[in-house]
Amino acid sequence: MAFAVENEAFFDLPPFQLRLVHGALPGTLADELMTHLPAALPWYQARLQLFGQWHWSPRLQCWLGDPGTAYRYSGHEMRPEPWPAILQSVRECVSELAGTAFNSVLCNWYRHRRDSMGWHSDNEPELGPAPLIASLTLGEERRFQFRRTGERRLFAGIDLPHNSLLIMPPGLQANYQHQLPKTRRSDGDRFNLTFRRIETATA
Repeated sequence: MAFAVENEAFFDLPPFQLRLVHGALPGTLADELMTHLPAALPWYQARLQLFGQWHWSPRLQCWLGDPGTAYRYSGHEMRPEPWPAILQSVRECVSELAGTAFNSVLCNWYRHRRDSMGWHSDNEPELGPAPLIASLTLGEERRFQFRRTGERRLFAGIDLPHNSLLIMPPGLQANYQHQLPKTRRSDGDRFNLTFRRIETATA
């Protein structure tokens, strides 16, 4: 079930409710990010360990955060790069909308329709037992899919347009997986900034 209130929409993934904020950032800032993010962030293509084998990630990524916010994902040690000036106001805006003081962000650059993210949950131990995750989309609209943990059947799909913020509540990651599949609908750049709070952060 989905319903909208002003510039927000809500989606039921029982027993949780996701919140999608449209126009999350001022329009001029969102457009500026689309122009400057390719050169402003330290992008790289990671090698990830999946089911015991190593693969090149089908996207570019980088990990930014406060000192001490390292974590491990798919056999890959993620050590934070400092927050760039261009993301300081973005961090403040997203933290205010989500009601959480985020200390890190995973940035993904989907360069074309063949770039993707497979099924997973954001459930690394460093995030704590029930993390709140806020996912900011900039650029091409893509469909974000969910399924219940332990099941293969698709449960729901949500279209994420430019300058939208999807807030995934505490507890969701333990009960659902999500993915961003390849698409035939569009072929432009999409940037996804997934804000998190590392609970095991050290000074």
